[in-house]
Amino acid sequence: MASNVKISDDLVADAKRFAKVYHRSLPKQIEYWSRIGKIAEENPDLPYSMIKDILLARNEEEHEEYEFG
Repeated sequence: MASNVKISDDLVADAKRFAKVYHRSLPKQIEYWSRIGKIAEENPDLPYSMIKDILLARNEEEHEEYEFG
């Protein structure tokens, strides 16, 4: 369910810049940052690079295996 929230103009501006670089929509960029922040709070011992790798690995598992030939 979608909800409206108020966020700062600075956050929106930063999210727009990153969204453009990573080819995400503004809402998807904010969702991505939110997910990373949640994981970081739940696992304070994990560095950002490991969190990013875990998210990438999870995304790869969602896709079907490629069949050659």
